[in-house]
Amino acid sequence: MEAEGSAVGGRSPVPATITGDVTGRSTGTGEYDEFVTVFRDRYERLSKVLRGRVTHRPTGSLESSPGGEDAALIGMVNDVRSTASGHWLVELEDTQGVFPCLVMKDKPIAELVDQLLLDEVVAVDGTLSGDGSILFVDSLHFPDIPRTHRPNTADRHVQAALVSDVHVGSQEFMGEAWSRFADWLHTAEAESVEYLLIAGDMVEGVGVYPNQDEELSIVDIYEQYEAFSEHLKEVPGDMEIVMIPGNHDAVRLAEPQPGFTEELRDILNAHDARISGNPSMVSVEGVDVLMYHGVSLDEVIAELPEEKASYDEPHKAMYQLLKKRHVAPQYGGHTRLAPEERDYLVMEAVPDVFHTGHVHKLGWGKYHNVLAINSGCWQEQTDFQKSVNIEPDHAFAPILDLDTLNLTVRDFN
Repeated sequence: MEAEGSAVGGRSPVPATITGDVTGRSTGTGEYDEFVTVFRDRYERLSKVLRGRVTHRPTGSLESSPGGEDAALIGMVNDVRSTASGHWLVELEDTQGVFPCLVMKDKPIAELVDQLLLDEVVAVDGTLSGDGSILFVDSLHFPDIPRTHRPNTADRHVQAALVSDVHVGSQEFMGEAWSRFADWLHTAEAESVEYLLIAGDMVEGVGVYPNQDEELSIVDIYEQYEAFSEHLKEVPGDMEIVMIPGNHDAVRLAEPQPGFTEELRDILNAHDARISGNPSMVSVEGVDVLMYHGVSLDEVIAELPEEKASYDEPHKAMYQLLKKRHVAPQYGGHTRLAPEERDYLVMEAVPDVFHTGHVHKLGWGKYHNVLAINSGCWQEQTDFQKSVNIEPDHAFAPILDLDTLNLTVRDFN
């Protein structure tokens, strides 16, 4: 399809800087000791963020305390349950043990208990009981994004297109809409769009969900990637392209996900596209974009109250991950986690932009000056999505002004 309007050229994107990529660094074999190592790393790094909020004492010190005194604890959420009286008992675990913390139901902070996920790291302070066996909680702190955060911006007017969930190989892949998007990128109107960031699920994959083969237009996974590469060639060759895998891509499901194998990289070589792991911090023109495909959003939406996290407003679920400073805090649920020498899923550095996909819903907003964007998809509703009541937002392209962090959403339906 020919581009409408005059073709442009001369883009001069600065190569992106990528950090936090597990590709080529994965050492996990699934041994028990490796899980201990990754959770200890999570605790240590997030507790550093929280130590400025409370005067932390380890559980060993609390257990030996005579009681009746003020105390604070930083720990990983080990269990949350309600008592017979309707109060909340939160067990927090640090490197020395587990300690019970009681949140009274009439305290203003009681509503925060509904936002807790197992295995996330939080801080509490309050008063020890007379016998020192339990901590009565007065305040609860998440690692969170500082309210004083001021995002970086580019020194010139330049834009990035943020998309995800292309799903080439599906019968419902919207090839004509993608071509309209690619054609638009060739026009003078889009000459400032120098970056294309793709947050996973380039292809539909094979065997991802029951009876998926009945909904495929391309049944061979390598042919799916070859077709995706051809569609990628439609976008201007002078753009900087960075992409990470998702749960439909041909990499391990457990997160962090390394980038593709050399065989697939050879297929995905259109326009010298950069391939990184999931998640990765991608710095473009000085703006730090945390790219994460977003599988954990399903768990966040299932576990938390609807007003805090829903499919209709996926960016609010992303706010929760920003608050927890971790892209997939809960272990043992639907999100598969791989043990590594460090926890690559911790948000140690504060991003300027948080970009996800996965849920096929469009949503964006700002949380403590971090712009959260879920970019929708390029796939019409499948029979499987109908069965689980997913109404996708498709063929939208969020365009980010890197100099102001303003967002414009283009509709290519």
